[in-house]
Amino acid sequence: MRDADLLGALVESFAVAQLRSQCALLDDPPRLFHLRDANGRREVDVIIEFSDGRAAGIEVKASAAPGPDDARHLRWLRDSIGDRFLAGAVLHTGPRPFRLDDSILALPLYSLWS
Repeated sequence: MRDADLLGALVESFAVAQLRSQCALLDDPPRLFHLRDANGRREVDVIIEFSDGRAAGIEVKASAAPGPDDARHLRWLRDSIGDRFLAGAVLHTGPRPFRLDDSILALPLYSLWS
């Protein structure tokens, strides 16, 4: 677990698996996507797209204290899709939720079950 890249991939895979299983239980399950732009400069770990075309973005960080820079790709997504953007979340390993932006929250991983 000293390898930060490996830890990040593990936490991200775990979070996505939890999201997939929870979405499958919904009557009208949303579609989950991963987004990387054509030149690879921007990436959103999970986009949740609902049947009405609205979407939420999620970044997963193996950090207990994410900052505003961890939400930069969610801000890019929000600006790109406009009114279709519902909200963004940076899932992290810390204990507390807090606001990163007007439409983006930092949420502990345990928020997936609460």
